[in-house]
Amino acid sequence: VQVVESGGGLVQAGGSLKLSCTASGTIFKINDWGWYRQAPGKPRELVALISGRGGIRYEDSLKGRFTVSRDDTRKAQYLQMNSLTPEDKADYYCNVDVHADANNEQNNWGQGTQVTVSS
Repeated sequence: VQVVESGGGLVQAGGSLKLSCTASGTIFKINDWGWYRQAPGKPRELVALISGRGGIRYEDSLKGRFTVSRDDTRKAQYLQMNSLTPEDKADYYCNVDVHADANNEQNNWGQGTQVTVSS
């Protein structure tokens, strides 16, 4: 399974970006999607999770600014990020948990997309 993020870039503080992530390859079923980020010198942290049943969880400090969604027909998930601040600068990673077949569950990471917010 290949996972590719897109949509990162440079934005001014207060601006918005929408990240996309697509999965391809042998996928029988998509379970959970997740977005994580890693700022320079810091550990990777959860941004948002969206389960196969549609349950959503956000990192507490991001609630109200970030919105995650999924479109399994396109094997994709999205992260709408609003009111960005320099503290949101990080590499953003997509994670997807799939069943490649009925008995083969896999967890996959993308290579990341960089988000830079200028003050």
